[in-house]
Amino acid sequence: MGQSTLEGTPSARMLRTAPGMESIPITTVPLARFHRVIGSRQAQRLRAVVRGARSALGERTIWHVNSTRTGGGVAEMLQTLLGYERSTGVDSRWLVIEGDAPFFTLTKRIHHHLHGGNGDGLGLGDDDHRHYRRIMRQNVAPLLSHVRSGDVVVLHDPQTAGLALPLRERGAIVIWRCHVGRDRPNRSVTEAWDFLRPYLEHAHGFIFSRECYVPASLGLAPVAIIPPAIDAFSAKNRPLPQRTVRSILRQIGVLASKGHEQAPRYRGANGSWHSVTRAAEILQTAPLTSGRTPVVLQVSRWDPLKDMEGVMRSFAEGLDRLGNAHLVLAGPDVRGVSDDPEGAQVLERCVARWHHLPQSSRERVHLVSLPMDDLEENAVMVNALQRHASVVVQKSLHEGFGLTVTEAMWKRRPIVASAVGGIQDQIVDG
Repeated sequence: MGQSTLEGTPSARMLRTAPGMESIPITTVPLARFHRVIGSRQAQRLRAVVRGARSALGERTIWHVNSTRTGGGVAEMLQTLLGYERSTGVDSRWLVIEGDAPFFTLTKRIHHHLHGGNGDGLGLGDDDHRHYRRIMRQNVAPLLSHVRSGDVVVLHDPQTAGLALPLRERGAIVIWRCHVGRDRPNRSVTEAWDFLRPYLEHAHGFIFSRECYVPASLGLAPVAIIPPAIDAFSAKNRPLPQRTVRSILRQIGVLASKGHEQAPRYRGANGSWHSVTRAAEILQTAPLTSGRTPVVLQVSRWDPLKDMEGVMRSFAEGLDRLGNAHLVLAGPDVRGVSDDPEGAQVLERCVARWHHLPQSSRERVHLVSLPMDDLEENAVMVNALQRHASVVVQKSLHEGFGLTVTEAMWKRRPIVASAVGGIQDQIVDG
C-alpha cells in the first residue's frame, strides 16, 4: 500500500472519442447551513438574493457547460456549488462537452496563451479554427436537445466558447465565464483573444475572476467580476480529526502503515459514512515514518503553469536550511482528467527530475498521484494532506485565481505562494 511507482507513466490520455454531451448528476445540498458561517445579517441578505433570483428566473433552467467533470477548479466548483442553487428552487444543471485529443491540445494552447505563454510553441491559425468548429458542431445537437428558449446557459472557458451562436439562435441567454487570464496582456494573450472573438461576440454577457482579465475587445458587453469560491462544507474542506488525517495518509501511502488497521471513515455529502479504501500511486524511497515530520505540500494539477518541477528543484536546493522537512507534491491521477493533454507529460518530467536528485534529496521528496475513481474520496485525501502540512506552497507561474490558496487558508495553514493572478487577491504579503 502506497509503495507503488509512477515510472513508465504513459503520455496518452484516456479520452472519450465519440463526441456527445454528458449530463452530470447534482446532489442537492441545503444552503441554510451557511448561515452559521456567514452570520445572521449576511444570511438575511442571502435569502433576499435567492428570492430575487427565483422571481427573475421563473421557469428557466440554468445550464453550466464545461469540458470535464473531474480535475481542476471549475469542475470542483460546479460539483459542489450547483447543489446549493438547486436547494433554493433554482433549476441548475451541468453538461460536459466531448472532444478528441487534437481539440484538447488546441484548447490547452489557448489556455496557455491567455496566461501569456506560448504553450507548445504553436500559433492559432485557420486549421485550428476549422477543427475547433468541427468539434463544436458535433456538440451542438446534444446540447440543444436539453436547452429551451429562454434558458440561461453559462459556458465555461475556451473549450465551450464556440457554442454561443447556436445557443443564441435557440433563444437562450448566453453567458461566457473565463476563469483564467494575465494581469498585463502580452502578444500571446492578444492572439488568444483574436482567436476567441468570433465566437464570443454572440454571448449576451461575460463573467471574469478579475477586472484586469477583461479584454478591451469585448467593448460595451455586460461584464460581471465574480471570484470563484470553495465550499466550506465539502469533503475537501470540512474539519477532520487529527487521528483521521493520519489514518487517511497511511491509507494513501504517504505515512508508513502501522500494520492491519480499519479503513479510515468520513461522512459524505448525503450524511452517510464512507471509507477511504484506495491508495495513491506514489514515487518515493519510503513513506514518512512519523506523523511529526514537517511536510511542505503543493497540491495542484500536473500543469506546467503550477511549476511542480520548480517546487522540487527549490526544495532540493534549500535542503540544508529545511531541517528534517519532507516535500509532498500531490496531483490527480492523470488518467482521470480528460481535458488536459499535458498532465502526463508534466508528471513524467517531475518523475525524471526526481530520479536525478541526489539520494539525500530523493529520500525527502514524494510524488503523489491521487485516485480519481471516487471524487469525494479524492477530496478527503486532499483535505487530509492539507491539514497535515506544516506549510502549503502554490508556486504558480500564472494563476487564474488559485483555489488551493483559499483551501489552505480556510484550514489555517501557513502558505507561501507566487504573487501572480488571483493569488494576489487572497494573500496579504507578510
